[in-house]
Order: sequence, then structure tokens, then C-alpha cells
Amino acid sequence: MNQKPSVTQDQRRAETSTPESRGDEMKDDRTRRHFLVAATVTTGLVGAGSAIYPFAASFRPSAKARAIGSPVTVDLTRLEAGQQVTVVWRGRPIWILLRTPDMLERLNEAHWRDQLRDPDSTVETQQPPYAKNATRSIRPEYLVVTALCTHLGCVPSFHPEVASEDFGEDWLGGYFCPCHGSRFDLAGRVTKNVPAPTNLIVPPHRYLNPDFLEIGVDTV
Repeated sequence: MNQKPSVTQDQRRAETSTPESRGDEMKDDRTRRHFLVAATVTTGLVGAGSAIYPFAASFRPSAKARAIGSPVTVDLTRLEAGQQVTVVWRGRPIWILLRTPDMLERLNEAHWRDQLRDPDSTVETQQPPYAKNATRSIRPEYLVVTALCTHLGCVPSFHPEVASEDFGEDWLGGYFCPCHGSRFDLAGRVTKNVPAPTNLIVPPHRYLNPDFLEIGVDTV
């Protein structure tokens, strides 16, 4: 006796389906794919957002710009006095701090300069010529530095408060590297008797106009 070949569930579904039902199935498949893509993108954005400062989405360069090391443009109008944001250029975090008049005044106090290893920025590799000054900047109020400790490349933490209990009465605000204890002031200048050998690096940058900063291109 000849046995009839078995018919699979998929074959029976194909035989009994109509053009209308097949269209509904294709629509369901597309809906599921769209949901999976949206969920993946949302998860990625949430993870990335937690790694930067609040509201910094407006400072974030495109993925293409980060990948090829293109210049990064920053809108400074969202930055308030005393506030700092972080952007990424060539895979490195860059700090932009809008210093207050009090912050600037403290940079030149004589007793503080005596505590600095290189108060006059004599190590030329740490900043371009246009940032070799008392504020290490083009515009005095804006500090632009690479956020990597010059000891082993850790990311210091921002401590703008004066005479902090953690850092002593002489502390005038700045950056502290928790890995090995290096300290930098609000111009990125390193203090004496710490592991970091040099000041924080000032990256190439320029101002396109009063409201926009471009990181990655030198001032002419």
C-alpha cells in the first residue's frame, strides 16, 4: 500500500491561506521587526545618556563625526556660569567650563600659584600657543581641556567648591583624580607633589562666533 506523504503545518497553512491572510502575516512580521529595532535603539540611547552630563544632548557630536575625528561644534548659549559640560572629540572627553569672575580671580592668587608645578604653562606640548596664558584659554571665561589625567589617563572629577573639607582650606576649586590623587586647578594646571607630571592638555579649538565653539581646529 502506498503511503501518502506527510503534510507539514507550514504546508497546510500555505495551502489554506488566502492573499488577504498572507498580507496580514507579512504586516505582523514587519510590525515585530520595527518593534525590535525601536527597542534596541531606545536601549542604546538610554545607556549613552547616562554617561554624560544632564541636558548634554545638544552638545553631543554625531556618530560619524566621532568616528572620523572631525571637528565638533558646541552651542555655548546653553551653558550657564559655573557650569561644565563634556563632549567627545576623537574618542576623548573634552571639558568646557564657563568660569565665573570669582573663579578667574582665584587663578592668579600668589599663594595658589606657589602650589602649582607649571603655573605659566611652560610645557609647550600641553597647549597651543594661543592658550599659553594665565587662564590657558582664548576667551578667559571658557576653559577647554581634555578630561584625562596626565598621569595614567584616568578621568578626574570636578570639584569647583572652595576650601572643601576633602581638599583642605587652600583648595580653590578644580579637578581631583581619585585613582592616584593628582589635583588640577580651574585652568587645568597641576599642583606639586602629585603623580601627574604636567598640566591637562588644551585641545585645538576656535570660536566660530560668540555663541559657537569648534573643537579640533586651531585658531588662526
